[in-house]
Amino acid sequence: MATIDRHTPPPASSRPSTPSTPSPPSAALGTLALAHALSAAGRGFAVFPLSRTKLPALPSPHRDDPPTAPRCHGECGLPGHGVYDATTDPRRIRALFGAAPRATGYGIACGLSPHHLIGVDLDTKSGTDSSASLRELALRHLFTIPDTVVVATPSGGRHLWLSGPPDVVVPNSAGRLAPGIDIRGAGGYLVGPGSRTEHGVYSTVPGTAHLRPAPCPPALLRLLTPPPRTHHPASDHTGQHGAGLVQFVLGAHEGQRNTRLFWAACRAYENGIGGTLADALTDAAVRTGLTEREARATIASAARVATRA
Repeated sequence: MATIDRHTPPPASSRPSTPSTPSPPSAALGTLALAHALSAAGRGFAVFPLSRTKLPALPSPHRDDPPTAPRCHGECGLPGHGVYDATTDPRRIRALFGAAPRATGYGIACGLSPHHLIGVDLDTKSGTDSSASLRELALRHLFTIPDTVVVATPSGGRHLWLSGPPDVVVPNSAGRLAPGIDIRGAGGYLVGPGSRTEHGVYSTVPGTAHLRPAPCPPALLRLLTPPPRTHHPASDHTGQHGAGLVQFVLGAHEGQRNTRLFWAACRAYENGIGGTLADALTDAAVRTGLTEREARATIASAARVATRA
């Protein structure tokens, strides 16, 4: 079993400095990113193109849709759905990169078969020692991080790749586990090694590139999957409409969680089921990565808007 110290990034002052080199032409970067993406897909990881900003390289075909339009996860058949474009099909991958000339990297979708990938992002930008926080969690909850794939980020952080059970949905979260530790789960993605961003290149830590994502320790998995609250299911109170609003919130990923929750709560209060659905909507929002306080504040705001309307 590996010690967690193995995954601790060295202090910035001790990392060797390397002379800056000119970036290759954009066409060469795209070709290189495609090659890395195809290699990852060959190992069973679903991929899609990213830009230098680590965001999806293809614009959404629904960017001009009204905010109330149902969220499309690629059902329309067009590219431009971010993580929902992710695939292991080489033809599809080449087509995605062919439509994204500015791509310089690729994302790896989490939560999908066969690896059911969970990303533990040990950040260094927040000024906290995220590696120390992970060590403290491991000591307190009696788990050890096994030998697994580790990716070094340009900022000096680390991404630990773990594998989850196929029947467990791990939500995305930022700082919920501990300060500086972000989790990438279902609906989230990791920047793949070999990707070049505006801050530098992501690279696999030596000695881990040949590994498969190790199974997530059960004690850690329990921390990543908050137990369901003991409320009655939404469908018991509100029928199919309420259950549909809850599912709409559960389908949110980072960047749209508050928007989806606010829209669903407005619809619930407009239809007279806001009071009975509030707890179920809160539970759904927490599972996507919001805190309970954030979720309840958003729902309260929606209630005020709907009441005024």
